[in-house]
Amino acid sequence: MSAVLNNLTGPVELKPVTPVAAAVAAPEKPPRSARIAAKGIVLSGSKSRLRPLVMQVLPPVLGLALLVLVWQILASRNSGIPTPLTTWEEAVRLFADPFYRKGPNDQGIGWNILASLKRVGVGFGLAAAVGIPLGFLIGRFQFMAGMFNPIISLLKPVSPLAWLPIGLLVFKAADPAAIWSIFICSIWPMIINTAVGVQRVPQDYMNVAKVLNLSEWKILTRILFPSVLPYMLTGVRLAIGTAWLVIVAAEMLTGGVGIGFWVWDEWNNLNVPHILIAIGVIGVVGLALEQLLVTIAKWFTYEQVEN
Repeated sequence: MSAVLNNLTGPVELKPVTPVAAAVAAPEKPPRSARIAAKGIVLSGSKSRLRPLVMQVLPPVLGLALLVLVWQILASRNSGIPTPLTTWEEAVRLFADPFYRKGPNDQGIGWNILASLKRVGVGFGLAAAVGIPLGFLIGRFQFMAGMFNPIISLLKPVSPLAWLPIGLLVFKAADPAAIWSIFICSIWPMIINTAVGVQRVPQDYMNVAKVLNLSEWKILTRILFPSVLPYMLTGVRLAIGTAWLVIVAAEMLTGGVGIGFWVWDEWNNLNVPHILIAIGVIGVVGLALEQLLVTIAKWFTYEQVEN
């Protein structure tokens, strides 16, 4: 026992560290070429992550820059066209107070945009209330398709503005006549797309409905509506773009308050910068409406899984 204690409490001999032990204690740094390669891998990884963002942002920026450049060249060669800088300064002044009122025919651009959107909303809503159910009927029943297809084929190619005099004759007022023009131009895409969607429902679904003896209401709500919804929303998206295009032209002819009338009034005043501003506003509002409906359509669109 004492010998063991003597060994534990006795002097400890320190042995020199062998090269192997030193290598284990302090690992050697990798070669410089390996460090450079590892750094290159990290940089390439960061570039690969930034590439989608650059490809998403850079093309639109270059496109807008090209548009401004062409605009500047045209303005430098034609004194009647204002430069981009002049138009921008006028737009800043115009949108500083977009909701002023100085009379029935002198209102800010904000009130004109809201008036046009109101007409589009009413006409588009009426078209959806009529066109979507009619599309279901045409797609579901062969008799209804044979009855309405000739009418649609005959009236769909007619220009929407050709219906404006009919609206003025019937309603005796400019505002309902403009709404009528929006209605008649918006209804065709919704009817056609909804009917096509109903006709493309797989026949197996309808056979199962017959076997289960489902009522027509359950067939509509449980089978047709979920399957047709993406087609229906596509028709709605096409219709809203057409409606916004038509309201500008209709308001130029009917007058009153609206972005179309505002453009025509500024032309009568030879205020070209305001016309260019209105063109930009019309484009931005139309793009916003379409993107809103595209987003809604993505929520309800599903991808079919192929076996």
